[in-house]
Amino acid sequence: MLPPSRCVLLRCSRLAGAWTRAGLRWKHASLLKVVNEPILAFLPGSPERDALQKALKDLKGRTEAIPCVVGDEEVWTSDIRYQVSPFNHGRKVAKFCYADQALLNKAIEAALAARKEWDLKPLVDRAQIFLKAADLLSGPHRAEVLAKTMLGQGKTVIQAEIDAAAELIDFFRFNAKFAMELEGEQPISTAPSTNHMVYRGLEGFVAAISPFNFTAIGGNLAGTPALMGNVVLWKPSDTAMLASYAVYRVLREAGLPPNIIQFVPADGPVFGDTVTSSEHLCGINFTGSVPTFKHLWKQVAQNLDSFRTFPRLAGECGGKNFHLVHRSADVDSVVSGTLRSAFEYGGQKCSACSRLYVPASLWPQIRERLLEELSRITVGDPAEDFRTFFSAVIDAKSFARIKKWLEHARSSPSLTILAGGTCDDSVGYFVEPCIVESKDPRDPIMKEEIFGPVLTVYVYPDDQFRETLHLVDSTTSYGLTGAVFAKDKDIVQEARATLRNTAGNFYVNDKSTGSVVGQQPFGGSRASGTNDKPGGPHYLLRWTSPQVIKETHEPLGDWRYSYMQ
Repeated sequence: MLPPSRCVLLRCSRLAGAWTRAGLRWKHASLLKVVNEPILAFLPGSPERDALQKALKDLKGRTEAIPCVVGDEEVWTSDIRYQVSPFNHGRKVAKFCYADQALLNKAIEAALAARKEWDLKPLVDRAQIFLKAADLLSGPHRAEVLAKTMLGQGKTVIQAEIDAAAELIDFFRFNAKFAMELEGEQPISTAPSTNHMVYRGLEGFVAAISPFNFTAIGGNLAGTPALMGNVVLWKPSDTAMLASYAVYRVLREAGLPPNIIQFVPADGPVFGDTVTSSEHLCGINFTGSVPTFKHLWKQVAQNLDSFRTFPRLAGECGGKNFHLVHRSADVDSVVSGTLRSAFEYGGQKCSACSRLYVPASLWPQIRERLLEELSRITVGDPAEDFRTFFSAVIDAKSFARIKKWLEHARSSPSLTILAGGTCDDSVGYFVEPCIVESKDPRDPIMKEEIFGPVLTVYVYPDDQFRETLHLVDSTTSYGLTGAVFAKDKDIVQEARATLRNTAGNFYVNDKSTGSVVGQQPFGGSRASGTNDKPGGPHYLLRWTSPQVIKETHEPLGDWRYSYMQ
């Protein structure tokens, strides 16, 4: 049984199907109660801080060997790769290998062989595995997964805690709750028949392709389809390998059978070509870049005639997120919220604010405050100095891309760098937080995703707020997150209406980052993705193929209708 101390209570193990002659319905109780995982403070002398520092110390100087895992077999190929620490790229934190096409096809076969038995396994039994994994992450494995996220992905203590601990635990617990509630949603029955909805897994295998920036996303992209009765090939990011493998091992320790999730690091094009050429592909669960998702979509379309079913495509592709400030806004909230949204984790969150619209009357005050607070931000080694606000960007490719944008800011006549913007990759991939002012609201730096610690500000005339609303809506192709800061309630309502399609997650007087599972299900549309809202109950429907069963309990009688007599 699960410990009540984890705020998880499994009240019953089966749905109670009850029907009477007068209007038949399937009845069910509330099966599972969960709450969000508390975020620990890591204050000096606290048990969680001591445990984390010990875990970081234990990992020092170690390079973990991470194989492909197909079935219960650990497999090494000749294509060896290394994951390095972003803030010290001379330090190899993981050694792993790429699965080749033959191994990926073997993984597909192993997954398909296990699919039927896993799909027929009662949901409550599958849910217990993920609830157990959540307890392991909350307790004995918390420090380990946090330390590996910090070292491998360059996260600070708090950013690792809200990701690899709290969010991942919440995904596992809330998804179990949502799944149990979904199974309890049954159709109306009328005498003499009963109707029942069976939430089957999809027929085939799901390919899960996860990014570097959230350990929790990897666990969710692979875990949610598995919870719903699917088998999965999980391709983790090369730059999140250490933490991803730790999550996979936790799932196995929690009781996940060996062939349900195949752990297969691979070259992106090889993985994409292999899964989309299999007739058994039934879904792709993706977080990453727009070009990659479009390429996968095109590959699926090209092979559509060969698939046994129409594959489900779920994708989250980032954003060009905004903070729009009205002259009635609280300046302190604007400054604090924007600094956190733009620069936490070096701007490498899909939801990070990268464009700020400020009225001319407030700009002198906001500018002064932004620059003053920016000077207090520390950038460094998050494992050695817990005062670090953010660390290096993830890798050399990211560093080069951001550096190119900063060169554009220096050379463009419409752009002025107000602070920061220096780069140094001698030890780690460090980019100083940068604030740019743009005289041109449609400069490319206001349109395209940078995925780094660069915030661009456009100052608009106070009397052109309505025009600025339309500017915010039309400037970029993305539609992920955005925020409006205003005390005027009429202004807030107008902004909500005008910006209705601009953001899948819309914030009023709060920053554009920080969605919480069960509270703000996450996702956007336009170029930002398919807006399937992981973290909410609707997401699970993407990974099930419902079957309705009607059972009649009396003889059918004469085939003729009464009016024919």
